[in-house]
Amino acid sequence: MRSRIQCRALPAPPAIGKTVREKLDVPPGHKLCRTCGEVEPHSEGHRNATASDGLSTRCKACKAVQGRVGHLKRQYGMTEAEHDEMIASQMGICVICLKRPAVHVDHCHETGRVRGVLCFNCNSAIGKLGDDPDAIRRAADYVEGIAWEPTLVAPGVYQLPS
Repeated sequence: MRSRIQCRALPAPPAIGKTVREKLDVPPGHKLCRTCGEVEPHSEGHRNATASDGLSTRCKACKAVQGRVGHLKRQYGMTEAEHDEMIASQMGICVICLKRPAVHVDHCHETGRVRGVLCFNCNSAIGKLGDDPDAIRRAADYVEGIAWEPTLVAPGVYQLPS
């Protein structure tokens, strides 16, 4: 004889999968920004070739803000608040030229450690000199007019200035 097993109704497990957002009425030719919640015309939207309608789910302003925040986190491991604090500690100016606003994060290319925030020219100059302190010193000597003249030690052998 077979015994009958009684089944009790068990509580439903929590839903698995993606959450479904409620559908909002958006006028034709417009798109809702999922970040700020504003409805903007397609002409103001940011393009996304992989989306079904060809437009991003974020407006241009939100995409720009999130892009900057993501860049700082990915490249330098810092938040926007840490970035702003670093600029404020430098009084908003480049610590090398002391003339232009500090807007570009400078970092060591070997260790990845952030050194400070510089203007574009100073940051690119350090990068082009290969982050080499000796090359930077030689460049400073050159600019100050100190002649770069190797010393003849033996026929065909020159000693570089220290």
